[in-house]
Amino acid sequence: MQGILRVAAAVPHLYLGNVDKNVEMHLEKITEAKERHASLVVFPELSLTGATCGDLFRQRPLQEAVMRGLLTLRDEMPEGIVAVVGAPVAWRGKLFNCGVVIKRDEFLGAVTKMYIPQAQKRWFRSGFELDAEKSYCLQESLFLESDLYFCGADGGRFAVTFAEDLCAPVPACAKHMLSGAEAVVCLSSAAAMVSGREKVARKVRQFSADFLCGCLYTEAGPGESTTDALCAGFSMAAVCGEVLKENAALIADDYLLTADIDTERIAADRQRSQLFADCAARHDADAHGENCIGQPLMLPDDILPDLNIPKLPFVPENREKRIRRCMEIFDIQAHGLARRMQITGGKLVVGISGGLDSTLALLAGCRAADLLGLPRTNILGVTMPCFGTTDRTYQSALELMTTLGVQQREVRIHEAVRRHFRDIGHDEAVRDVTYENAQARERTQVLMDLSNEFGGIVLGTGDLSEIALGWCTYNGDHMSMYGVNSGVPKTLVRWVTKTVSELPEFASSRSVLERILDTPISPELLPPDEMGNIAQQTEDLVGPYALHDFFLYYAVRYGYAPAKIFEMCCIAFKDDFDQAVILKWLKNFYRRFFSQQFKRSCSPDGVGVGSVSLSPRGAGVMPSDASAALWLEECERL
Repeated sequence: MQGILRVAAAVPHLYLGNVDKNVEMHLEKITEAKERHASLVVFPELSLTGATCGDLFRQRPLQEAVMRGLLTLRDEMPEGIVAVVGAPVAWRGKLFNCGVVIKRDEFLGAVTKMYIPQAQKRWFRSGFELDAEKSYCLQESLFLESDLYFCGADGGRFAVTFAEDLCAPVPACAKHMLSGAEAVVCLSSAAAMVSGREKVARKVRQFSADFLCGCLYTEAGPGESTTDALCAGFSMAAVCGEVLKENAALIADDYLLTADIDTERIAADRQRSQLFADCAARHDADAHGENCIGQPLMLPDDILPDLNIPKLPFVPENREKRIRRCMEIFDIQAHGLARRMQITGGKLVVGISGGLDSTLALLAGCRAADLLGLPRTNILGVTMPCFGTTDRTYQSALELMTTLGVQQREVRIHEAVRRHFRDIGHDEAVRDVTYENAQARERTQVLMDLSNEFGGIVLGTGDLSEIALGWCTYNGDHMSMYGVNSGVPKTLVRWVTKTVSELPEFASSRSVLERILDTPISPELLPPDEMGNIAQQTEDLVGPYALHDFFLYYAVRYGYAPAKIFEMCCIAFKDDFDQAVILKWLKNFYRRFFSQQFKRSCSPDGVGVGSVSLSPRGAGVMPSDASAALWLEECERL
C-alpha cells in the first residue's frame, strides 16, 4: 500500500552512564525495528547516557564514550533503517542536547534541542545560539544542526524535536511541518507525574492536529535515576489529532512500539486546508534546510500495513462517541431545518414510505417544529402506496405518523401511474426503469402540489450515499425544497435513527421505529413477492452500502486512488466479502459517482454535517461531464 511510513518508538533498558552497554541495547532495538519493517526508529532523549547523569555530562570520559558509541552505531546498525538517538554532544566548549540521526555508514545530522528547561541549563546550551544557516562539523562527518529536517529517497519527510520544543507556544519544529515534513519525532525525558501521561498525550494529539502531521513521542524509561523522580517510558503515535498507538503499561521499559503513518492522508488534509497553505506561505517555509537520506522511508507495497481501518468510517466504533456524534448530527439537521422553516412559513410536507430515510427526515422535522414552538400538525406526512408497497412498510408509515402527532394524508397513485402509462404507451407488464421512475415522479408531483395546497415546503429524504451514487429519479425523489438528510451517509442514517428513537420525546414511536430499523432497504418500485415481502432490495442492485460508504469516505475525504481504497477495503472487510466482490462494487461506485454528477449539480439545499459533503455550492464542486476513465483504468489493473 502506497504512502505508509512505519515508525518505531524504542525504550531500551538503560544502564545509566554506561554508554557501551547502552549501545548494545540500541543495536538490539534497531535490529528488532528493522525486522518489523520500520524505516525509522526513535529513542528517548539522551538515551545513550541516560538523561539523569547530572554533572557527569561535563566529564570528558563520558563525552568521548558518546562519540565512540555513535560511531559504533553508525558502523554496526543494519542497512535500510534510520535511527534517531538521544545524545549529549560537545562542541567548542559547549554541550548540546541532540537527536542524532544515523543510517548505516553515515551520520545524517545532530539536531539540537532549542528550548532548554531550567533544570538542564546547568549543562546544556540552546540550539538558538547556533547560526541556523550553518552546519558545524563535530567529527567523522557528523554535523551539528539547529534547523534541519530529513527527506527519504521516496519523498517521505520527517523532523526531529524534543518535548519542550514541541510544547513551546511557537514549536521549534513548526517551520519544518510547514515546509512539508509529514512527521515529527519527539524525544523526551519527562518525569512521571499524576495525570502527566494524559497531558502529554493531549499535547501530542493537538500538535498533530494543528500541523496536520504524524507525531511519534518517545520518553525515557524507569532505568533513569530515581533520586528525585521516575521516568515512565511512555510512547505514542498520533496522526492529525487521532491516536494510532500508545504503550499500555503505565511504567514501561525495554520495549518497541511500531505505528504506521499514512502520509497520503496527511497530504490530503493539507491540500484541503487553505489555512495551512497560507501559514506556509506567510512564514516562507521552503527556506529551511532539508537533508536527503538517500534511501526510501515508505513501507514496501508487499508488506501489509498495520492500520486500524474501520468498516464504517462514518460511524464511531466507541458507543459513547457514536451516540454523541449521532445526537450532534440530529441537532444540526433539526436546527438547520428550523431556520429554513422560519423563512418559509413553518410548514412541511414529507413523503413517508416506512423506510429509514423518510423516517429520519420526519423525526428531524418534528424536532425542528418543537424548537420553534410550532405544533407538529404543521407537518403533513403523506404516504403514497403503489405497485411495490408492502403491508409492512405501509403500516409502519401510518403508525409513525400517528405516534408522532403529525397530520397525515394517503394518496394511492396506482391509477394515476397507469393513466400515465397509457398516455405514453408503456406496457405495465414491462417493469423497466420507465415503470419505476414513473412512480417516483408521480409521488414527487403529489408532494409538490400538496405543498402548494398546505402552504409548506417539500422536505427531501435522500441521503448522502444515494446522492453520491445518483440512486434517485431525476426530478422525482431527487427534488425537494430542502434535503435534510443530504449530509448523512446511509450507514449513519441507521445509527442516527436508532439513537434518536431512544429519546424521551419520541418514546411513543419507539416500537414502530424499531420495526423500521429492521426493514430491508428498498425503493419498493417493483411488486412484492408471492408472500407479500419486499422483492426489490436496493443493495442487491446498487451494492452494499457498507462498501459504498467506505469508498465514498476515502475517495472524497482523502482523494485516495482506487488501488489504495481497494487494499484498505480488503483489509477492513476480509471476513465479509471476497476481493472479487469488493472490486465489482468499487468499479460500480466510480461509474455511478462520475456519471450521476448532473443530478448533484442541481440538487436542493441541505445542511452539511461532516467532512464529506457533495453540495454543488462549494463542498462537492465537480463538472457533470468529467470522465471516469483514469479511475476505472486503475480498477481494471487491480
